[in-house]
Amino acid sequence: MADRLHAGLGSVSPSMMNRAAALLLTSICFTWSLPINTPNRPAPKELKYLIEPPVYAEVVGRRGENATLPCILRLKPNHYKVKWTKLEPENAGRENIVMISNAHAFKPYGHLGPRASLRNAHAMDASLQLSQLQLEDGGRYRCELVNGIEDENVVITLRIEGVVFPYQSKTGRYRLTFHEAKEACAEQDGVLATYNQLYRAWTEGLDWCNAGWLNDGTVHYPILHPRAACGGELLPGIRTYGPKDKNHDRFDAFCFTSLTSGSVFYISGPFAFMQAGHACKAEGAELALVGQLYSAWRFQNYNQCDGGWLKDGSVRFPIVVPRERCGGIPEAGVRSYGFPDKSLRLYGAYCYR
Repeated sequence: MADRLHAGLGSVSPSMMNRAAALLLTSICFTWSLPINTPNRPAPKELKYLIEPPVYAEVVGRRGENATLPCILRLKPNHYKVKWTKLEPENAGRENIVMISNAHAFKPYGHLGPRASLRNAHAMDASLQLSQLQLEDGGRYRCELVNGIEDENVVITLRIEGVVFPYQSKTGRYRLTFHEAKEACAEQDGVLATYNQLYRAWTEGLDWCNAGWLNDGTVHYPILHPRAACGGELLPGIRTYGPKDKNHDRFDAFCFTSLTSGSVFYISGPFAFMQAGHACKAEGAELALVGQLYSAWRFQNYNQCDGGWLKDGSVRFPIVVPRERCGGIPEAGVRSYGFPDKSLRLYGAYCYR
């Protein structure tokens, strides 16, 4: 059975984290450098009006939750504005203004504006509140105090907690252009993952031999256990193909999803694909999406040792407690039978409501 199944992202044990940390230090896929004292390098500007955020200025939230990005004033100039901006994509320089506020008015901008507000917990509080977090909200945000003379800013990272899952076309491996990969993830309740999300998934146990698109148009795949079929005996790490032609090159996709508002449940079969859909409908539900099954596995510890139809026509099952008779793979994850003939009456149904 094991040779017919593919392993998804596994749960993390202390030994796995230690191994991942050790692999990280030896991976040739990353360049590390120690701080070097250079007398000609200007010292970081000391902030006069804003308080520096923590050393690791990261706020973590899940889809559907609210988050507060801290920005606290130390002193108030006589006349100033507070401008919050989302820097995206990361390190590319483009920015999206979220809101601008002064003592008398608050003006929201863009797609984030309607869900944004200032916390105003006290007179020196310029922290940004975002409601009903979405998958695309993750990234770096800049809080800027603008007074025309001594503008200052601090940067905070918002990380959406979630799970990365590999996805390929039902027609086979490496059939998706960048735009098709983006659409495929959206159809499975996800978005194309960022490099940082894929990297974090790798440290948590994701080992996948097929290359997939990320949201910046680059192509990568994460390897924990080097083998001849997956790039040879190079050291573990994130293997990269670099930027590829978004319109012509074809790969799989790495999708990212987070907490869902509903729940996944299993109905025993055996069903053909159409029968599985009817069984879910009879329970006031519909066949689950791939991302919804991964979310249930990750956030609800959903464990079911039975193959079941999903809405895309694939058959999968989630395993939290690995055992020999449930795929035979030692790591936890979401196993896949691929896309069987929809007329086969062999499987149950995973429903979502």
